[in-house]
Amino acid sequence: MGLTHRELTPAFEHLGMPPVPDDAGSKRERIELSVGQVSDAELQQVTRRILEQSPVHVSPSIRYQLEDLLWKENAPPEIPKKARRERARALDLSELVQHHDRFLRLLDRFWIAADSGLSFKELEGLLLNGTRPVTLRDRIERYVFRNPGDWSTEDLFDNLGVFEAGDARLARFLEGLVSADVLLDERLQEKTVGTINGHLRAAGVELRMTGNDGGYPVFTVVSTRLHGNRRPKNIIFASFTKPDIRFQSSVDNDIEIVGGNPDDTLVYDREIPIEGLRWRDLHAWWQDVRETSSETEARGDLYQRLLKSLPDNSEGQKNLFIAYHQILGPSPGDPALLPEVWLHWDHRTVHERGPEALLRSRMDFLLLLPHGQRVVLEVDGSQTYTRDRGRTPDTAKYAEMVAADRDLKLRGYEVFRFGHDELKLFADAEALLRQFLPDMFRRLRVSS
Repeated sequence: MGLTHRELTPAFEHLGMPPVPDDAGSKRERIELSVGQVSDAELQQVTRRILEQSPVHVSPSIRYQLEDLLWKENAPPEIPKKARRERARALDLSELVQHHDRFLRLLDRFWIAADSGLSFKELEGLLLNGTRPVTLRDRIERYVFRNPGDWSTEDLFDNLGVFEAGDARLARFLEGLVSADVLLDERLQEKTVGTINGHLRAAGVELRMTGNDGGYPVFTVVSTRLHGNRRPKNIIFASFTKPDIRFQSSVDNDIEIVGGNPDDTLVYDREIPIEGLRWRDLHAWWQDVRETSSETEARGDLYQRLLKSLPDNSEGQKNLFIAYHQILGPSPGDPALLPEVWLHWDHRTVHERGPEALLRSRMDFLLLLPHGQRVVLEVDGSQTYTRDRGRTPDTAKYAEMVAADRDLKLRGYEVFRFGHDELKLFADAEALLRQFLPDMFRRLRVSS
C-alpha cells in the first residue's frame, strides 16, 4: 500500500481511524484491525477522507466502486437511458473538448479511462508480443482529438459508460461538464446547459445556476418537482419568543435580531450544501458561534439548547426530538433536525393584519434534505382542531391548518403529521420513528 509501519500510525490519525500498535501484525492486519473498530456511523466519513485526502493510493476501479456506494442514496431522481442518449446526441463534441487537458481531467475524475477493456488472455498475448495495451484514454486521444469527427458525443459517452452509470455519478459529471473548469466561455456554458436541460426536464431534473466561481456561473443538478427550491438564506429557529427582526440590508436580505437576549433566537445564515443541512454543518456553525475548540462540547451544548426550545406543554415534540437523536446517533452525516423554525414572520399581529394574516408562523421541525428537498414534521395536539382548551371541536381552526398544509406543499415542502397521543409515551415515539424514518429517507433517497 506504499506506507511503512511507522507511517501507518499518523495515517490512521489523519483519516480519523482508531490507532493500532506497530507490533500488532503485518500492515494488512493492522489496517483490518483499525477498520474493524470504526463505527457504522463513522464508516462513510472515513471512506470520504480516504478518497479525498488520503496518503494511501486508491486505484481508479476501487475509487469508482466506493464513490458509487457513497453517492447512491443521495442521488437525484432517476435519469432514464433514453434521456441520456438523446442529450448526448444533441451535444456538439467539438464544443466540449476545446481545452484538451481540462476535458481529460474531468474524464479521469469520473470515469476509468485508463482501462484497456481487454480480457486477461488478450492482455497476455499483447504482453508476450511486447505490445502495450490500447486503453480507452488512447482511443479518446485518437478518435476525439487527433481525428475530430470520428466519434460523436454519443460514441464517447457510450465508451465511457455514461448510459449505464448511476444517477449520482451522472449528475456530478454533468455539473463538471458545464463548469468553468472545462468550458471557459460563459455563453457556451449557458448554451450547453440549455441543450442538456431540454432533455433532462422530462425526467424531473435540470441544471440550475446556484452560485459563481470567479465570475463564471456554477450549475447544480436539482429536482424540478420541488417548486422554487432555492437554497435558504436564513434559518430562524429554536426561539423562546417571537423574535424582533430588522433588515441590516434589504438588498442582501441580511437580518439581525434586536432587543431581548440574543441567545433567545438562533439564526443559521451559512450556505446550505446541495447535500442538505447535516449535523456536521450545524455543529461546525455552533462551535464557531460559541467560540469553543471542543467539538464534543459544542455538540452537547447545541443538543441541550435545541431541546430547551421545545414547548413545555408538548411531550410529543420532546419525545420526537430525543428519539430522532437516539435512533440515528446522530451521525455527523445525518440530516439535522431543526425545531421551532419560523416559516412566516410579520411584525404585525394577526389581529392587526386581519384576513390577510399569514397562516402558521412556525413549523415544529424542519429537515433540509439533498437536492433542495424540505420536510416538515408537525406534532398535532388537540389545540390544532379544538377551542375552549380541547372541549369544543373547531372546524375553522382545522380549515386553517389544512389550508396552511396546502400552501406548504405547493411551495415544495413535504409535510408529515403526527398525533400527539402517538408520541406521548417515549417508548411509543421511538417505536414509531424506527419504522417511519427509514421509510421516509428511502423514499426521499437520503443516506442515513
